[in-house]
Amino acid sequence: MSEGGASEAEARAFAAAVRSLLAWVHAPEVGERNEVAALVREVLGEAGATQSVVTRQLPPFEHVNLQTALDAWSVEEGRRVEVRGVALPPHFGGISLQQLVSGEALPPLRLSAPGVVDLPDGPDSTLACLRLALLLVTDDRGRYVLMVRGPVEHHEPVLTVEVAGLPVRQAQAVLGELERLSRRLNVYRGHLLEVTQTPMGGVSLSFLSVAATGRDDVVLPEAVLDRIERHALAVAEHRSALVAAGQHLKRGLLLFGPPGTGKTHTAGYLLGRMTEYTRLVLTGRSLGVVGAVTELARQLQPAVVVLEDVDLVAADRSFGPGGSPVLFDLLDAMDGAAADADLLFVLTTNRADLLEPALAARPGRVDVAVEIDLPDADARRRLLELYGRQVPLEVSDADVEAVIERSDGVTASFLKELLRRAVLEALRDDGELTAVTGRHLARALDDLLHSTQSVTRSLLGVGVDPATLPGGGPAPMPARGGWVTYSSRHGGPRFE
Repeated sequence: MSEGGASEAEARAFAAAVRSLLAWVHAPEVGERNEVAALVREVLGEAGATQSVVTRQLPPFEHVNLQTALDAWSVEEGRRVEVRGVALPPHFGGISLQQLVSGEALPPLRLSAPGVVDLPDGPDSTLACLRLALLLVTDDRGRYVLMVRGPVEHHEPVLTVEVAGLPVRQAQAVLGELERLSRRLNVYRGHLLEVTQTPMGGVSLSFLSVAATGRDDVVLPEAVLDRIERHALAVAEHRSALVAAGQHLKRGLLLFGPPGTGKTHTAGYLLGRMTEYTRLVLTGRSLGVVGAVTELARQLQPAVVVLEDVDLVAADRSFGPGGSPVLFDLLDAMDGAAADADLLFVLTTNRADLLEPALAARPGRVDVAVEIDLPDADARRRLLELYGRQVPLEVSDADVEAVIERSDGVTASFLKELLRRAVLEALRDDGELTAVTGRHLARALDDLLHSTQSVTRSLLGVGVDPATLPGGGPAPMPARGGWVTYSSRHGGPRFE
């Protein structure tokens, strides 16, 4: 479309919007010009209209919890609640209960069926939540009005609840009842949740399905896996005895090692086991809201907070002036909970050498660090068996041993990709997947190890000479302030 055509189309759209607004304003009405304000004044009466309007604002992710609380609160014995929707004129920004009570000049607002937004209240279910509505309440406090306004993206990204017609303390009591119900009936409790950061810097929560990762699917030395399980799981089993003995429940677990060695996989196994816990997973940009998420974890404890690639925000403050605000939020979050709060922080990183030593300065931050190292020969053999479970492998012991010998220094993700490429080799040869042979494995391994694949190999975690890294080699590990470090290659503990 030409520039003139675009301008003409914009002018027509603007004219249509103006006509729509004028039609709304001048449409014939029965009774009061603003029937919403008239209804509010009728319910409150002269005395109620003189009371202050009490407002509480909540983050958008609490919308589904507020609705859950309202549903339960509305049917309590001795309370009658009528719900009325509010229809706003086209392109009108928003409305508050204070404006309706005060008689402020308003466009002609009309009553309508309540508008709702469908929000997840579980991994496979949703709940219809009021978007903009009046609740006309009659109970032992008298007759009063609640107004719910859902968040409006880019205009008012908060959830608002207002109470009119009651003395301030009674209105605060109503909001307090709803808050207690929201916490008790919180739909997030006990679920696995992905945390993302909204464009406005807020928190968004999404329900995740729990991966069916069994213990046999975690290829680590038995001593190392047992130590991870004891630190993460055993505290919950002995919670009461630990508290009675004056011992803290809050703890931190660090999983570190090269990319692709299975840190996220191991964390996923723990999350699958900890079904009685609320599990919150942060990665990338969402690490910036760790403070708000930890406060949520305290409310929903027992809880696990997983921080993936934590080196992105927890680099040593000595590297530059000022430090990272996110780092301070992380330290405050790990310190702020009460000692008897059953919170587990699981941190993963590819660069433990960059971590802020303060993360390990005291118990309750990081107590145990586990090195998830490159798999040795036995681990590589187990990984081939694991990733080959659904592959029609027809290989000899000699074929397997050849792969084991040639793949020294690779990661678990490399071996997973090896099986995928072997399947592709078999499909290319036969046109259908009947069998993956040693020949297919060898060709796939040749391809992955070929000199032209050096970039891919480095991304998949094939060993790189430290001398080729910037600075001539890896940075020394920081003093860890009492971490007990377990290595997946050596199996036993090292006190550092």
